[in-house]
Amino acid sequence: MVKNSNIKVIARNKKARHDYFIEETFEAGIVLTGTEVKSIRQGRVNLKDSYAVVEDGEVFINNMHISPYEQGNIYNTDPLRKRKLLLHKREINKLIGYTTQKGYSLIPLSIYIKNGLVKLELSIAKGKKLYDKRHDIAKRDAERRIQKHLSAKYGVR
Repeated sequence: MVKNSNIKVIARNKKARHDYFIEETFEAGIVLTGTEVKSIRQGRVNLKDSYAVVEDGEVFINNMHISPYEQGNIYNTDPLRKRKLLLHKREINKLIGYTTQKGYSLIPLSIYIKNGLVKLELSIAKGKKLYDKRHDIAKRDAERRIQKHLSAKYGVR
C-alpha cells in the first residue's frame, strides 16, 4: 500500500501476515450503506476472520464485522452481511486465476479511508504451515537479539 498523507488506516488484519504468505495485493472499493460508513469512520470494524470469494465474476467479502451505528436505528444492516468489492474486470480475472490454484485464498489486510472513500487492501495469500510460522518467529527473535546487541555495544538504533 502506498503511504500517503490523505490515507487514514481504520483497521488491520494482523493475523493475516502471520498465517499466510502474501503474494500480491489489490486496492478495492466496498459497496456500503450510509450507517456502515459512519461506523467504519468511528473505527468499529473487524477484519479478523474475514475472507473474499469470487462468485459469478464478482468479488464479495464475507465475515467482515461492522458494528451497528448507534444513531442508525432502522437503517442499520446485518453486521456480518456479504459485501461486494469493486475491482476492475482485469483484476477480477487475475483473482479467478489465482483462486482456482490449490492453496490460494483472498484475504483482506486492511481497511482505510482514502480521499473520503472507504477502501480495502485485498491480498492473494497462500496458507503457511506450522513450521513456516515457527521459522518466521525464530527469524524475528534473532533479528531482535542482534539489534539489542548492536544498540548495547555501539549505541546504534
